[in-house]
Amino acid sequence: MDSTQAGLFEGDQGGEGITLADYAEQAYLDYAVSVVRGRALPDVSDGQKPVQRRILYAMQAMGLGPGAKPVKSARVVGDVLGKYHPHGDQAAYDAMVRMAQDFVLRYPLVDGQGNFGSRDGDNAAAMRYTEARLTPFARVLLDELDEGTVDFVANYDGSQKEPVLLPARLPVMLLNGASGIAVGMATEIPSHNLREVAQACVALIRNPKLPDEDVYAMIPGPDFAGGGQIISSAADIAGIYASGRGSIKARARWQFEEMARGQWQLVVNELPPGTSSQKVLEEIEDRTNPKVKTGKKSLTTEQQQTKALMLGMLDAVRDESGKDAAVRLVFEPKTSRISRDEFVNMLLAQTSMEGSVSFNLVCIGTDGRPGQRSLRQVLTEWLGFRAQTMTRRTQYRLDKVTDRIHVLEGRMVVYLNVDEVIQTIRESDEPRAALMQRFDLSERQAEDILEMRLRQLARLEGFRIEKELAAQRDEQAALRELLDNPSAFKRLMIKEIEADAKKYGDDRRTLIEVAERAVLESRVVEEPVTVIISQKGWLRSRQGHGHDTTQFNFKAGDALYDAIECLSTDELVAFSNTGRVYTVAVSGLPSARGDGQPITSMIEIEHGTRITHMITGLAQQRYVIGTRAGYGFITTQKDLTTRQRAGKQFITLDDDDVLLKPVRLRDNDHHLAMLSKKGRFLVVELAELKRLSGGGRGTILMGLDAGDTLAQWLPVGPNGILAAGVYRNRETVENLGLDALGEYMGKRARKGKTLAVKVKQAQLLPA
Repeated sequence: MDSTQAGLFEGDQGGEGITLADYAEQAYLDYAVSVVRGRALPDVSDGQKPVQRRILYAMQAMGLGPGAKPVKSARVVGDVLGKYHPHGDQAAYDAMVRMAQDFVLRYPLVDGQGNFGSRDGDNAAAMRYTEARLTPFARVLLDELDEGTVDFVANYDGSQKEPVLLPARLPVMLLNGASGIAVGMATEIPSHNLREVAQACVALIRNPKLPDEDVYAMIPGPDFAGGGQIISSAADIAGIYASGRGSIKARARWQFEEMARGQWQLVVNELPPGTSSQKVLEEIEDRTNPKVKTGKKSLTTEQQQTKALMLGMLDAVRDESGKDAAVRLVFEPKTSRISRDEFVNMLLAQTSMEGSVSFNLVCIGTDGRPGQRSLRQVLTEWLGFRAQTMTRRTQYRLDKVTDRIHVLEGRMVVYLNVDEVIQTIRESDEPRAALMQRFDLSERQAEDILEMRLRQLARLEGFRIEKELAAQRDEQAALRELLDNPSAFKRLMIKEIEADAKKYGDDRRTLIEVAERAVLESRVVEEPVTVIISQKGWLRSRQGHGHDTTQFNFKAGDALYDAIECLSTDELVAFSNTGRVYTVAVSGLPSARGDGQPITSMIEIEHGTRITHMITGLAQQRYVIGTRAGYGFITTQKDLTTRQRAGKQFITLDDDDVLLKPVRLRDNDHHLAMLSKKGRFLVVELAELKRLSGGGRGTILMGLDAGDTLAQWLPVGPNGILAAGVYRNRETVENLGLDALGEYMGKRARKGKTLAVKVKQAQLLPA
């Protein structure tokens, strides 16, 4: 291939070609569309993915209705693969298994006989051992399939026909939910209660402009197959429904069982989605018998505290789940004197019995396009689909009735003129044409007359024809009324939805009750302590304040970095050289009797980074955060703290920039004094500094010439500051009061003036 052909695929027609990039882009786009529409996302119309739709249709075609005898699952899978779904058998079987699991689907579509898995994650038995048939609820999707309601297309090899959609009489996508990962998008739809969704649909039919608040009042939240409790507020759930995306907080449900001699035990009988009894037991085992993490030599402080807490409260746990109770987890406390609320809070905080349920309402709309939708959009689109299927069904029935009336009218001609009809047939070489001409019949009527049996010419048959003709004409009028009268059409639509809701609906399983998230807070006595920090990052705490720092001992090669006087309930914030901040509870620091513990064992620090500064104080304590490049901002201790062991990125730093030690601000501080490496001095008002709660780079505090950096900074109180240094070979301290600092005061981002003091190599100190 020469250079002019490089990167091209030459076509067979006219030498046309496309670049490799264009070919790859088109090929990947085709693949992505195939995954989105043909595999991963449900359709808003019937709530099914293609494989699920094909399974249901194949079972319907096999006669596996709710009253039929179940057949081996392998037969169903074979029919699905051979006729409609040319993919792996395990993929089809897994889809069918999910449709039969009552702990996954709120309203199962397949009635499975045998081992179809468990909520603990056990797999279903092989398809040759299990049997299946359709559930009564599946009729909602399949009953109107042969009434012209949906289009049919050829299967993969053109030998069969399969429906493009199923004529769902209810919005099954919302009722059973769905989950899937496509290319560039994913869906996670929780299940809902049939009666509530049906009520909302009826209300929207009656009033399409119904306010969203009324819709959310009818559908207050998801209704999980396994029950549980939703603790998110109504406002939060409404916001998720409005956007189609969010996270709902859910937890288990429990009860206390009283026992002899004042003892009690906690019994959990409902779990949130995605949680099983086995998973909870594994989490408890992991916390009561923790393993040393990779790269660590011993258990972390957090692991030790959690282990001590749980072993101090929990005596035993048993899984008594079985046929009588789908979920029954029994927790026994160490003693009956333990607070029941604290016991429950500890279990919720340490296990997945409380967590978040994702909500991502992505589906394929009635226009065939995938996208994010709100709850109202889903209901509205499904109602449009339902109206379309009902219109097609009504028209199909009207055509059938009209055809039947046409045939019966031809038979009445025979009944009224039987002798003449017989004579015409006997004497004609072409009886069909003769009948059409003699009695003004259509070809359809003439053909029917010629196929009639003699017994149908009896007098009794005439009465039957008249009776059926009258009934058919009444039905024809009723069907035309539905098509011509929108009000009558809506009434029928409401009647059918309410009938299905009455037949298949049930009570809500999931309780919706607002509650606070369980947070594990160990009780810490508030007392004064001194946090001792070494230059190499070793931490320890000593009770009380006012210690002589010269008496602290350190390992060889290490020395004091800082001794911070604070309270045992405070949190220590550490800054890395990359601008990331980490939080360590002061109450969890080791005692000062030993050398302490390195901070790297208490946090998950990135490889190649190091801790440069540490601070602690009350939540409302203010600090000035800045860099040698002269950028900075004001923030608080609360803004700096994080619950993540891996910390959070808080300060934006250039590659060659260095973070200065944060400046602790007092209530009476109103100015900030800054001294550059080249001796430029500037005092600015703190009111000029930007307040950033989420961190960032900040604004320019002091303008710096090329090669100059910000070397020192200090808050200025009512007494000014001190400048310490050497004057005439003697250490001297010069007091710079507010009057003396006045000539250096200026606006933020100015370069300031050269500091004019007698001492050399001035060191700024608080007054």
